[in-house]
This record gives sequence, structure tokens and C-alpha cells, in this order.
Amino acid sequence: MSFSAELRREAAPIFNAIFEHPFVKGIANGDLKSEQLVHYVKQDFEYLSSFIQIYGMAISKCETREDMEMFNKQISFILHSEVHPHNNFCQVAGVSYDELQGYPLAPTAHQYIRHMKSVAHEGTSGEIIAVLLPCPWTYWEIGKKLLNEEKPDSLHPFYEWIHFYGDRTDTITEKFCARLDKLAEGASEKERKKMREHFLLSCQLEYMFWDMAYKLEEWPVPMEVVTKG
Repeated sequence: MSFSAELRREAAPIFNAIFEHPFVKGIANGDLKSEQLVHYVKQDFEYLSSFIQIYGMAISKCETREDMEMFNKQISFILHSEVHPHNNFCQVAGVSYDELQGYPLAPTAHQYIRHMKSVAHEGTSGEIIAVLLPCPWTYWEIGKKLLNEEKPDSLHPFYEWIHFYGDRTDTITEKFCARLDKLAEGASEKERKKMREHFLLSCQLEYMFWDMAYKLEEWPVPMEVVTKG
């Protein structure tokens, strides 16, 4: 069994919990509240902006142009393609995408970004891939699962979101897994342990991100109030 397959097997309970989360179920059923969609987009816009920065940090540690290209393509994907599922949520919520940019991070989003940036600063290329991998991997599986089980038609409110993630082929998930497996072959047991820890923690934080959006998570005292004070 490959290293990435081992990670997926260990993370199976977390993946299953994500599939059953009420926000993900809400995408399937098309019955999420506008405020939940808005909170998700506000936080995910900032999260993905940080993801781009982490890809840049990963590029600075690359030893081959092939790895540089892999990360660079993902920067372009976030900037030019991943706006489409955000726009789908905004259309359903009845708001403009531009209105939802530049908001403070909620606690979970803050923790998740700090986790990834810490690994990007201190870790190896293998550790960076491991910490980033759960985001594209869980979304890819969610998309495929919803597409196969719900078979949404064009009248489904989240038709575009489901098809955006569910229809993807030749995905970054597969590329990341292949590269991680190769790096794991030459890694020490200590580094492989770190890769595993980073991956599993990111999986947990993926679940918590959905939970944050569903429950409209905020700081005990809203950051807007703190900064004004």
C-alpha cells in the first residue's frame, strides 16, 4: 500500500464524518441558509488567499521545475477557476461575491491557516504537500459522492458547485499523492511521522471548517468590535 493510501485509510473516519456533516448534506439537499453560505464564502475567500501564499512558500523549497510547475498551476487554479463555486453560493444567497471579501478570520479558519503556514515555514516539501493535500482531496471526494448519489439536474441550486468538484479529472489530488509517495520513499521515519500528523490534523480542520460555516462561528467578541475599540 502506498503512503498516500495509508493516509487515506487512517483518515477514513474523518472523511466519513465530513460526508455526513449537515453543511455537506445541505449542499446535497439544496437547503442551506443564506447566512451559512455567506459565512462560508467570507472565510473560504481568506483561506484560499492564504493557500496561494503557502503554494508560493512551497515553490521556494522546490528542487525541480516539475514541482514548481505543479504548485504554480494550483495558484492559477485558485485565482481563475475556484471563484466559480464561490459564485454559485453567492447566487443562491443573493449577494455579490465582491461584498464578501476582506473579512476577519473566524477561529477555525485562523487555526487552519496557522497550522498550514507553520508547516510551510518549518517543514520539508513532503510535509508541505501532506498538510495541503486534505483540502483538494476531501472536496474531490465530496463532489464525486454528491454527483453520483444526487445526480443533480440544472435546477438544483448547487448544480454548478457539485459539478465543479465532481467532474474533475487529472486532479491535483492525484498529482499530490504521487509526489508525496515518492518523497515518502526517501524520507526518514521521523519525517514520515510528521507528514502523517500534518495530514490528519488538516483532515480534522477540514471537518471543523464546514462546522464553522454551518454554525456561523465567530470570536466571543467579534473582531470588528475589537478593532474599532
